[in-house]
Amino acid sequence: MEDSKPKHKKHASLSRPAYGQFHRNEWAILGTPCGNVQRLAYAIIDRLSEIFQIGYVDADHKGEGDENGQPQAMQHGAHLVYTDKIGYHRLDFRGGLNAFQFRPLLNMQDAVIINGNHFPGKRQIVVVDPKKEESLKRKLDRLTDVRLILLADGVSEPFPWLREALEGFNNIPQMKLADDAGIPLFVEKELKALLAPLYGLVLAGGKSMRMGEDKGLINYHGQPQREHLAQLMGSICEKVYTSCRPEQAGEVSSPLADAFSGLGPFGGILSAFRQHPEAAWLVAACDLPLLDHSVLAQLAGYRNASKLATAFHNPATDFPEPLITIWEPRAYPVLLQFLAQGYSCPRKVLINSDIELLSPEEPDKLRNVNNPEEREAIEVLLKAP
Repeated sequence: MEDSKPKHKKHASLSRPAYGQFHRNEWAILGTPCGNVQRLAYAIIDRLSEIFQIGYVDADHKGEGDENGQPQAMQHGAHLVYTDKIGYHRLDFRGGLNAFQFRPLLNMQDAVIINGNHFPGKRQIVVVDPKKEESLKRKLDRLTDVRLILLADGVSEPFPWLREALEGFNNIPQMKLADDAGIPLFVEKELKALLAPLYGLVLAGGKSMRMGEDKGLINYHGQPQREHLAQLMGSICEKVYTSCRPEQAGEVSSPLADAFSGLGPFGGILSAFRQHPEAAWLVAACDLPLLDHSVLAQLAGYRNASKLATAFHNPATDFPEPLITIWEPRAYPVLLQFLAQGYSCPRKVLINSDIELLSPEEPDKLRNVNNPEEREAIEVLLKAP
């Protein structure tokens, strides 16, 4: 008789970001000498860097034990040296790195191009080059998602064994390795298609202590404010959730209960990313009753997915407004890093990060309401002709 008891799970079931070895969006180029890989990588970076932030991963071909160029402090035994090179920054350190260390280092990139002769990548661009045929055969296990096949000079068709090894071979596009214009354009189209979907999050989990009643239930526009906001977001976002405390989950539509208790809005944002780490989140608080479609449309219309977030500059505070902001997927690990350092203020994250900061077309609509006096003033304003 089979045991009907559910199997014990040792670890919590979490939605994991769709990372490769280094990044969500990575392409490994392999199958040709490294000089060709580098030339192609640089051509791709030349085009993409005009609109995207691109990282590059390669290995030093000088060989192990080469001390040339090593900072003097490391020659004296230092394990890590940071150098401000004025035009860029340099970090040298000893010790091994694996995927869990690579990903935070490359988090702020839109994509990463990899020398696939040395490292695996989530997506692959395979070069058919007789000079590296045997090497490519040894890397068949890395060909998990071949997006493009390139034919080296003098090659008219892929190797027969490669055709047999790749599932869906006939659907994989082919180009010439010498097509320096077409290949970067192909990668650009692929990258643009990977834009994170935009979800909406209504922050309605606060206890409204200063107001004396639930701010999400106040009726400014003919329905509870949390429902009004969700309706507004529905015209812009693919999905809309309401951030709430666990005990509120049965009272709201599409609830997303706080999994990070006691952290206020910060916890609500983290909870959203925990559930859907591949989405960008348009977050709006219930204490902004003047928000309307035009405000959300401006924010979404000027969204910069290459930044950590897109936010409004609030002239009333002279700071970014964190509770009407689009947080990109790359914000999730950064928020956790701030939390690990003892900070749970989303505004502090915005102030100390690379963000797109917008000037609101109608700044008065960012006015928040936290107590009965402010509510009364807003209600008078809303009733005015």
